[in-house]
Amino acid sequence: MQVVLPRIGTVAAWRKEARRLAAAGVAPEAVIWSVGTAAPDLFAAALPTAAGAVALTLPRVAVEGLETALMHSDPERFARAYALVLRLSRRELRWGDRSDPMMRRVLDQEKAVRRDIHKMHAFVRFREVTPPGANRRAFAAWFEPDHHILEAGAPFFARRFGDMDWLIATPTLTARFECGEMQISETCDTRPPPADATEHLWRVYFANIFNPARLMVQAMQSNMPRKYWKNLPEADLIPELIRSAPARVAAMREAEAQMPDPRLQKRLSAIAAQRIKD
Repeated sequence: MQVVLPRIGTVAAWRKEARRLAAAGVAPEAVIWSVGTAAPDLFAAALPTAAGAVALTLPRVAVEGLETALMHSDPERFARAYALVLRLSRRELRWGDRSDPMMRRVLDQEKAVRRDIHKMHAFVRFREVTPPGANRRAFAAWFEPDHHILEAGAPFFARRFGDMDWLIATPTLTARFECGEMQISETCDTRPPPADATEHLWRVYFANIFNPARLMVQAMQSNMPRKYWKNLPEADLIPELIRSAPARVAAMREAEAQMPDPRLQKRLSAIAAQRIKD
């Protein structure tokens, strides 16, 4: 049978279908999972109860890990997760056992999704789009995640920027926060928002916190992968900052060599103060 999950609320829909299939004793290899426009009859269809029915009982850590891994971009994630929950519920496998290839794959995908959410929180750059005469400031951002993380990552911005309206658009879904309410919809407009005055502030801030003496290009690109650079206003400064780093470090060393030893200065000041007293 084929189960078509909706693009919005995918994880919750998968959980509901997994319980229904397990209660009917449907084997993992008998199901084809996909994401798209869910047909109502696929969710409403009654399945005959089979002798192999399984009641899904999982520890909380397993539920949280599986639901995180289900945001991964791997098209086989739904089938793998369904097979895994059956094995876990039958006590054929323990959650976290990396010796099992299926478990190891899910754990690795969970880690990748959590990292992607962290990158979203770090690299979303809002641009102001407040219309004239509006009572609340409005901002928009374009972000391209590796996985389907918008629904999980957007609440962070709702907590942090609850006093303004904003939207974050990705190639598939858009989160819109207006007047304290957040809605998720499918993305219609894939054009990034226009530049605004805050882009200059980002550049000034980044240039001032950049320390050429601590530059490690490989580590920087690991934490700020190049795929994000095109949507970061400060990223166009990076090539020049890298190129000029050796000269800036040399100038810093030369200036430091010409400065008096602070310990000697402190000692001379103490001697001078003592002479004044005497």
